[in-house]
Amino acid sequence: MTSAVVGAPGSPRRYLHSLWLLSARDLRVRYATSALGYLWSVLDPLVMSIIYWFVFTLVFQRNGIGGEPYIVFLLTGLLPWVWFNSAVGDLTKAFKRDAKLVRSTAIPRSIWVNRIVLSKGVEFSFSIPVLAVFAIVASPRVELNPMILLFPVGVVLQAILLVGLGLVIAPLCALWGDLERTTRLILRALFYASPIIYGISDLPGIFRDLAVFNPLAGIFTLYRVGLFPQEWDAAAVGVAAAMSLGFLAVGILVFRRLEPAVLKEL
Repeated sequence: MTSAVVGAPGSPRRYLHSLWLLSARDLRVRYATSALGYLWSVLDPLVMSIIYWFVFTLVFQRNGIGGEPYIVFLLTGLLPWVWFNSAVGDLTKAFKRDAKLVRSTAIPRSIWVNRIVLSKGVEFSFSIPVLAVFAIVASPRVELNPMILLFPVGVVLQAILLVGLGLVIAPLCALWGDLERTTRLILRALFYASPIIYGISDLPGIFRDLAVFNPLAGIFTLYRVGLFPQEWDAAAVGVAAAMSLGFLAVGILVFRRLEPAVLKEL
């Protein structure tokens, strides 16, 4: 994704070919010894959704928080969150895990960031049919509308955001090991600070204004609005687009600056 910007020798075509080979290798290795294989990419968010649905629907009263049916509302937030959370978690170890390859290969080092974003994105794509099945089963309570066409826009923005963050996180964690644990703590807090088990429209006053500055809020809005039109928030989407591109620009600059130091550290 960043071959043209982050010091990539050779053609973009060669870079993309190498990116796909590395991402495919990651997927094969991850599921080679698993009996359920790629189903694990579906089971994780599905089980999480069922647990939250049970807790907030049958145990506690939601008082109208979130959309109906709530299980579909949860899936539209949890599926992309699993992609984001698992990708960022792996990005903290992007260089350390394959230190020898990073040092010895001639391909641009940015590929070790982009391969994680791509492989986790492929896993996310495998889980989308589950959302479709739940939406069909819940019909006609699910209000499908033309804004479902914004779903791919959410995918693109999330990929851009993850690449930008990865170009910062991966080299920093390679240089300072404590940042890996710090990132995990931030992810735990970010789960509850993002509109996953609730919507932006459910937040009161100043909390709603602050939530707009979380890029995941706008991205999750793009995922949800095709099924829950009341979740549309133009300000959140605009901020998410601007911040995703901003993180990408910052990431490219940081990666260029830190790449020599990372190679020395490895």
